[in-house]
Amino acid sequence: MKQLLKVLCLLLLLGGISCERQTAPQVIIQSEPSVESLVSSVLNGGGVYRDVAFSQLIETSTGNRVLPMNPEEPVDAEILAGLEAAIARVLKRFNRDSSPTNTESRINEVSAYFEEALLGEIGSDPAMECDYPRTAEGNLQRAGYPDLMIRHIESGRVIYLDPKVVADGSMKSSLRTFYFTPRRETNKVLHDAHHLLVGIEHDGNTGNWKFLRWHLVDLTAFKVTLKAEFQANNKDIYRPELILQSGKADE
Repeated sequence: MKQLLKVLCLLLLLGGISCERQTAPQVIIQSEPSVESLVSSVLNGGGVYRDVAFSQLIETSTGNRVLPMNPEEPVDAEILAGLEAAIARVLKRFNRDSSPTNTESRINEVSAYFEEALLGEIGSDPAMECDYPRTAEGNLQRAGYPDLMIRHIESGRVIYLDPKVVADGSMKSSLRTFYFTPRRETNKVLHDAHHLLVGIEHDGNTGNWKFLRWHLVDLTAFKVTLKAEFQANNKDIYRPELILQSGKADE
């Protein structure tokens, strides 16, 4: 519940953020609301925050700015050209009959192949470096946004890239496919940077995936929604003092 409260308070701060760079503010909760007030807030729509600017969310939670891409600017143009070439090579490789993606029956498992392949292809470009982003403590953190961190060597510019696979014809689906949870201990956004997402459309042919096209998205003007929910894990559910009875299946 405390984590939920921190996230809610964080989103309430977003409206007052300035365009100047600043360090992540400390979220201070003066007093913990009662369960009754929390439930009442959610029931009355207070648990949903729509059209939250992703750039402000990143700056508020990490202290780092989201920089827009400008295809007319020479460095950005070089970065975009390198990404386009790398993505094209990956799609060509994964559209072969021998593609390792064809061993997977679930499209969610295919995303990891694109992460690894793009890391290698982008890293092979002499103008760029690519790796998995790490936390401030230097720990490798694969889960959570973003998936890849790219550095343009000459300029030092940083680009965060998040690959996503998307079914052909579902570009306008309202199904939630992007998640970001602000956490200080697992934060991987440590630089002012470009934030990009590459959506890769597939034909849905299970076990023989064909990748049709790709879309590189600039997340500068991207907007997200926070929806509060009450949740629990198995450790919370199956506490010994809560279990009334247990039994074994007949052999």
